[in-house]
Amino acid sequence: QLQLLESGGGLVQAGGSLRLSCAASGSIYRFNSMGWYRQAPGKQRELVATIIGGGGTNYADSVKGRFTVSIDNAAKTVYLQMNSLKPEDTAVYYCNADAYGLPYWGQGTQVTVSS
Repeated sequence: QLQLLESGGGLVQAGGSLRLSCAASGSIYRFNSMGWYRQAPGKQRELVATIIGGGGTNYADSVKGRFTVSIDNAAKTVYLQMNSLKPEDTAVYYCNADAYGLPYWGQGTQVTVSS
C-alpha cells in the first residue's frame, strides 16, 4: 500500500509562487512515475506535470516554463514549484504515483490565485 500526503497549497496573488510537496509512505519503494494533476470547479482532472523513473518530465502546455516538477527519491517526495501563477491555475492539486501499474492519489491541496 502507498499513502500520499500533499502540502504547500494556499492563497497567492497573480504573479506569485508556491511550492507543493507530496510525501509517499508505505510499503512501496519504486515508482514508474510521480507527479501532479489538478481539477478546477466544473472541469475534469488534468495532468499538470509528471516525472518518470528515468528522470524524464512531462508538462501540460499551460504550465510549461512556469512550473517545475522534481523528485527526491531517497525521501520519496515529489515537488511542484509553481512560478508566475495565474488565476486560471486555481484548482485542487492532486499528487499521483504510478506503482506497478496501479495509480495512487493524495487527498488534494487547494491552490487559489487571486487577480
